[in-house]
Amino acid sequence: MNHDAAAQDPESQEAANQIAAILEERGTITHKQLLHARRIHSKLRDDYSLTRVLQELGYLDAHQLRAALREHRQRIPLGNLLVELGYLKPRELQIALAAQQEPEFQGQRLGEILLGKRLIQEHQLIEVLADQLGFPHEEPSFTDIDRDLLFQVTPDWCRRFQTVPIRREGETVLVAFRNPLDAFARQAAEGAFGSVAPAISTRRAIEEAIATYENSRQHARQRPAAVNEADITGVVDRLIIDALELGASDIHIEPMRQQLRVRLRRDGILMLHKELDRALAPLISSRLKVLCQADIAEKRRHQGGGFRFDDPGSGRRSDVRASFYSTIFGEKIVLRLLSRKAELLDIKEVGMAPSMLERFLDDALDVPSGVILITGPTGSGKTTTLYGCVNYLNDMERSITTAEDPVEYVIDGIAQCNLNPRINLTFEETLRHMVRQDPDIIVLGEIRDQFSAESAIQAALTGHKVLTTFHTEDSIGGLLRLMNMQIETFLISSTVVSVLAQRLLRHVCENCAESYRPTANELHRLGCHQNDLAGSSFRKGRGCRDCHYTGYAGRVGVFELLVLNEMVKDAILNKRTSSEIRRISVETSGLITLLEDGLAKAAAGQTSLQEVLRHLPRLGRPRPLREIIRLVGETPRT
Repeated sequence: MNHDAAAQDPESQEAANQIAAILEERGTITHKQLLHARRIHSKLRDDYSLTRVLQELGYLDAHQLRAALREHRQRIPLGNLLVELGYLKPRELQIALAAQQEPEFQGQRLGEILLGKRLIQEHQLIEVLADQLGFPHEEPSFTDIDRDLLFQVTPDWCRRFQTVPIRREGETVLVAFRNPLDAFARQAAEGAFGSVAPAISTRRAIEEAIATYENSRQHARQRPAAVNEADITGVVDRLIIDALELGASDIHIEPMRQQLRVRLRRDGILMLHKELDRALAPLISSRLKVLCQADIAEKRRHQGGGFRFDDPGSGRRSDVRASFYSTIFGEKIVLRLLSRKAELLDIKEVGMAPSMLERFLDDALDVPSGVILITGPTGSGKTTTLYGCVNYLNDMERSITTAEDPVEYVIDGIAQCNLNPRINLTFEETLRHMVRQDPDIIVLGEIRDQFSAESAIQAALTGHKVLTTFHTEDSIGGLLRLMNMQIETFLISSTVVSVLAQRLLRHVCENCAESYRPTANELHRLGCHQNDLAGSSFRKGRGCRDCHYTGYAGRVGVFELLVLNEMVKDAILNKRTSSEIRRISVETSGLITLLEDGLAKAAAGQTSLQEVLRHLPRLGRPRPLREIIRLVGETPRT
C-alpha cells in the first residue's frame, strides 16, 4: 500500500524515535506509556505525530517537552522537529525541502523558506529555534527597552544588524537578534555593549522596535507626513484589485496586537496576503465606511453596508459587501466580493453528473410549478447554481420576478429587486407586490425564516414556480427544516418538487497532480473496503508554484439531488425520521448522496479524497464505486 510519502520518510520516523527516547531517558514517560502511545499512533492518519498522541493521552505536557528538547538540542533536524511538534505537516516539509533545490531559493535556510512560503508562523518557528539553539526567546518592546543602552547605537545600526539591546543583566547586556548565529552581528553588539547575552526574536518585533526608536528621535514636525485621504484610497483600492486579480471571494482585514493582517479567501481557504502598519487600521475602516455610507464615528458597535467598486485600470466591476465587527484590537473588516459577470454559468456547466443533470432538468426545472430548493452552507455555490437555473428558464414566454438581498448577477429580461429595509423595501412588502406582477417564476434569494418559507409554499400553491436557496446540511435536512418551521407536512409534500444540496471542493492542481492510493485510515473513515473503490484514479496535488504549493487550483461542485416521488411524499406526510426518508429516497427516488458524488469525482481525479472526507457529511456507508458511477454516469476528468 502506498501510504503518504511523508509518513514513510525515515528521517521523520527517526525524529519521532529520538524524541521518544529522550523523554524515556529523562523519566518523563515510561516504556509502557510509550508502547501504548505507539499502538494508538499506528492507527491514526499519517500527519498525526507521536508527540501529539503522548500529549493527548496526558503522558506529556508542553513544558516537559520543551525542557527535554532544550537539554538535547540539535540532535533532531529542524524540519523533522517542526513536524513532530505539529507545527508543520509532512507534505509541507517536503514542499520546503524541494524548494531548496530551486534556483530562486538556493542559499536560503529552511526557516526562511518556510516563512517565505507562509507554511509556518514566525513566532512558532522562533519558539522551536530558541529551544533547539539554546537561546532565550525575547520580543523587544520599545516601552520596556533600556533607553541608555539603545541610545548608544542608531536606528540604522540596529536595522543593519537586525538587533536591538533590551536590558542589563549583571555584567552582561541581553540583546535580541533575528539570527543570533550571525557572527558579524554578534561582533558588532559586543563592540557596542561589551559582554552580550544573545536572545532570538521575530523580525516583526525587532523592526517595530527600530521603527518606534526612529520616530522617537525625530521632532514632531520631522515625522513622516500623516497619511492623507488619497493614500488611504489607494491602499483600499489596491487591496480590492489584488483580490479580484487573484480570484478571491473575501478580504479579511484584521487588527492584531502588533500589525494589521490582510487575508484573502481563495478556493474556500483563507491565505495570508500581506501585513500592514497597525496605524492604518482606523483610516482604512473610515474609508470603507464612507463608501458604505455607514456611521464613521461609531466604532463600538457592529455595522454593515455595501458599495460598487470599479477598477479604472481594467474596467473590472464588483459589488462589495462590507461587515465591520468590533474587537478588542479595533474593527475587523470582511469584504465579500460579488463580481458583476457579464456572462452567467450555464446550468449544464456547474459540474452536475450527466444522469443527475438530465433528471434535474426534466423532473425539476421543466416542471411548470412547485418549489425548488437549493441548499448548502455559506460559500457552497448555491447562488451560482440558482442563477444558472434562472438563466436556463429565462425566455420570451415566461415572466420572472426576483426578491434578492442583494442582486449578485444582473440578467437581462427579468425583473430583479434589491431589498432595502431602510426605505421599507422589505421582503414582506416586496412579496405582496410581486404576486401582482403576473409572474410565472418567482425567485427568492434565500429562505431565512418562517414567513419566507410560508411565502414560497403559498406562491407554489397558486401555480407559480418558485426557486430559492436554503441553509441546510443536505437535501433531507431541507425538508426537515421546513417541518421545524411549522410548515404543514401536506403542504411540503404537495409543493416541493426537488431539493438540490451542494458543496464546493477544491480541484486538484493539474500541474502537480500525482496518483494516490487511499490509506487504511481513510477507507475506515469512508466505511468501505479497497474492493469497493475498484476502477478509481485517485489523485492529489504535490504542490507547485502555480497552485501556491497547496496542491489545489479552482473548485469543483458536488451535488445531491432529491426529486420527491410518491414514496418520499408519503414518508414526509407520516413524519418519518431523516434516516428513514433518506433510505426511501435512495431506494425509490434514485438519490445519490453528497458523499457518493464526491467519491465519484475524487475517483475521476477531479478532487482529492482528503477534500471529500473533510467537507462532505458521512451519513451512511456509500455504495461500491462501480455502482455509484453507473448511477451518476461517467464523470470525466476536467
